[in-house]
Amino acid sequence: MEGEGTSAPNEKKGKFERICVFCGSKPGHKAAFSDAALELAKLMVDRKIDLVYGGGSVGLMGLISRTVFNGGCHVLGVIPKALLRHEISGEAIGEVKIVSGMHQRKAEMAKHADAFIALPGGYGTMEELLEMISWSQLGIHDKPVGLLNVDGYYDGLLALFDKGVEEGFIEESASHILIITNTAEELVKKMEEYAPVRNKVERRQS
Repeated sequence: MEGEGTSAPNEKKGKFERICVFCGSKPGHKAAFSDAALELAKLMVDRKIDLVYGGGSVGLMGLISRTVFNGGCHVLGVIPKALLRHEISGEAIGEVKIVSGMHQRKAEMAKHADAFIALPGGYGTMEELLEMISWSQLGIHDKPVGLLNVDGYYDGLLALFDKGVEEGFIEESASHILIITNTAEELVKKMEEYAPVRNKVERRQS
């Protein structure tokens, strides 16, 4: 049955059961962005990895969620009540959890995911990515955080991170939290090999 996430014994199974994907509620102007979303979605289906995401049915969010759901994996969308009209067009995809606001949205997505991947997106996508990096630095979680830098979309942001290290605002050890590649297959492989740095500001919370 579609979206149930069942798998046969001989199907390829990855290290992660659920990956949270942050991405735009718009498709962007380049076909490369949609291609990357489809590539990641198909990889997740192949490895029987369920999707946790922001709950929208438009843009890259809609593309990746429909592909993962139609491929037989479970999809959990977490969306604030205020954004229902903006990010859901037509029928919702998979299981949708409506929350009170953005803070609860991120906490719920983080709770249900084994790892995080950011695709191209706007302010919201970048803010979600940065919060997961910050939580890792603080020891709130030790899950892999990946960035799919499609067609150099995040080059400017990555240059800013490098500037933060250079100017003494970001520790060198913290600069290795984010795993960056240009392809979904390489990214998931590196994330599976990720070993968190343990010199965090505070202990990981249970």
